[in-house]
Amino acid sequence: MNRLRAAWPSLSELFVGAPFWGVQMLISAMSGLYLRNGMETSHTLDLAILYFGGGFLSWPFNLIVGRYFALGHQVETRFAAFFLALTMGTILMTAFLFAMDYRIFYSRWHAPFGSVIWMFQFVFTGASAVYQFLVLGLGLFLPLGLVCLLATSLALAKRMPKHVPKHVR
Repeated sequence: MNRLRAAWPSLSELFVGAPFWGVQMLISAMSGLYLRNGMETSHTLDLAILYFGGGFLSWPFNLIVGRYFALGHQVETRFAAFFLALTMGTILMTAFLFAMDYRIFYSRWHAPFGSVIWMFQFVFTGASAVYQFLVLGLGLFLPLGLVCLLATSLALAKRMPKHVPKHVR
């Protein structure tokens, strides 16, 4: 518990970082969409909201997890911790938001809430949406998202102190 308390970021890091990371993911997705098909889609706004939301909502979790695992390590290990936390957290949150949007769309054809059939439909609709996101949506994080990921991970790794407070050890 002391380690988590020591790794806890300041409120300014949480509240300033979240929109900044969300905007980076938004720009990444829009540049990926432009490179993929010249942004010729009727869902540009929906995709912009999805990728911004994925970055914005994942930031607090990404930052806390990254700081927790980076605490007390050399800059290379801190970089790796932030790189992994930002990558996994952002992908998971964006896939989750996509799955919930997918679920809302298909819910009109699903069984009544709480029934056994509804539970199967909920699980398999969500799994299908996550699979579809992984196949079609991950590409929108490239190539600019990788640059954002590298730069943000490095900045976070350099900003975090190497030394662990004595009460945490």
